[in-house]
Amino acid sequence: MINAIGIALSGLQAASRKVEASASNIANMQTADYEPLTTQQTAQTDNSGNGQGVKSDFVPKTQPFTPSYDPDSPFANNEGYVNTPNVDLAEEAVNMTIASTAYKASVSVIETVQDMTKEMLQAFDKKA
Repeated sequence: MINAIGIALSGLQAASRKVEASASNIANMQTADYEPLTTQQTAQTDNSGNGQGVKSDFVPKTQPFTPSYDPDSPFANNEGYVNTPNVDLAEEAVNMTIASTAYKASVSVIETVQDMTKEMLQAFDKKA
């Protein structure tokens, strides 16, 4: 059961990273040359191939910029275009909802392990 808690904790961390990436993207969506982030999750296994949780890393978003015409910007190129972050608020809202659901699921796993442990200890006390 300890392994279940470790796996759930890695899920909590992965969900938190997804929220961090989305929050950063939203906060910087008007910042010229800001490179939007996303997360990449990799399943972690032991030598026998048994699941050990998930590892989540920040990675740059594919197609991070869209050109915007702003000739007065200090970041503008010779034609007057700046690299505006390719951030979609609807996509970021969906990412936050996914992260929230994953976070709740991981918390539920931890609570279930806690309940099972209590029941096991109670059953052990009755036999002793």
